[in-house]
Amino acid sequence: MADAKVIPFDDDRSRARRRPSRADGEAAAVRALPGSQQGSQGAEGAGGEVPPGAAGPEATSGTGSGPGGADGVVAGSGGWERRLAGGLAFLRRRITGEYEVDEFGYDEELTDQVLMSLLRPLYEKYFRVEVKGIENIPDKGGALIVANHSGTLPLDGLMMQVAVHDRHPAGRHLRLLAADLVFMLPVVNELARKAGHTLACAEDAERLLRAGEIVGVMPEGFKGIGKPFSERYKLQRFGRGGFVSTALRAGVPIVPCSIVGAEEIYPMIGNARTLARVLGVPYVPITPTFPWLGPLGALPLPTKWTIQFGEPIPTDGYAPEAAEDPMLMFNLTDQVREQIQHTLYKLLVQRRSVFF
Repeated sequence: MADAKVIPFDDDRSRARRRPSRADGEAAAVRALPGSQQGSQGAEGAGGEVPPGAAGPEATSGTGSGPGGADGVVAGSGGWERRLAGGLAFLRRRITGEYEVDEFGYDEELTDQVLMSLLRPLYEKYFRVEVKGIENIPDKGGALIVANHSGTLPLDGLMMQVAVHDRHPAGRHLRLLAADLVFMLPVVNELARKAGHTLACAEDAERLLRAGEIVGVMPEGFKGIGKPFSERYKLQRFGRGGFVSTALRAGVPIVPCSIVGAEEIYPMIGNARTLARVLGVPYVPITPTFPWLGPLGALPLPTKWTIQFGEPIPTDGYAPEAAEDPMLMFNLTDQVREQIQHTLYKLLVQRRSVFF
């Protein structure tokens, strides 16, 4: 299998090459994955001409000129042919390596066409995520989203990634900062890189922010995701405020984010500490269903989620040396933490039920 091209991270031309435009005509439809919206929209060529058999579903929903709407059947079959062609073209690019990744390993095409499609049913149907305050994420330029962390498994980060991608008017991509353990696990390591996740270090985060990316961080880390159910929605320590220093250096706003619903997907009532030490993991959770029900107990409970993005906290008004001021970092860290905690309590009061 050929290797994918590695593109410079700050090369704006890479985005233009990865995103087919409407002016690309039929070529855009070929590059789209089966079932994607590009497959139906990309059939319009330059000048508004539609090639024969390229009419979308809206053009075939009515009755055709022939008996029983035969024309609609023919056009509909053409649509499936384009989708199939798009799927085969996608597979060919993956096999031959004719796709691009940035220097962090992020594969935008694979993320948009495959990974988001796999996560979307979980987001829309299972957790029924409601998103508020999406307008607080800027349309362009860098921003640092700081969120609470919970749920035993890091599904909250993935759902936040889908929320930004699907609900933001500009269709922005969230680049999550992940713990070392993520990149030590086989398969998970590769998928995380492809999805745009990178190691939670100040250097990588600052570079992403300066390049105009939306970066997500969950400062609670394993303390938050592995806390017992009795401490749900109580924020743990936010570390030493490294995320504030990174935002100050990059001069980007900090967007607090509060997630309600993730705490209850795996109610952690115990921790097998001895087994955790043997396996080299932070914790081995014991829940009402795991390990008692075996693999079935690993299914998350279908709770109802709310993700709210708060008012951004600007940092561009500070001098460059402000990133070295420990008191300022402490104050801003405390401000972000208090805003997230207050919003969590507010959302909990408004919530009718854990599951509805």
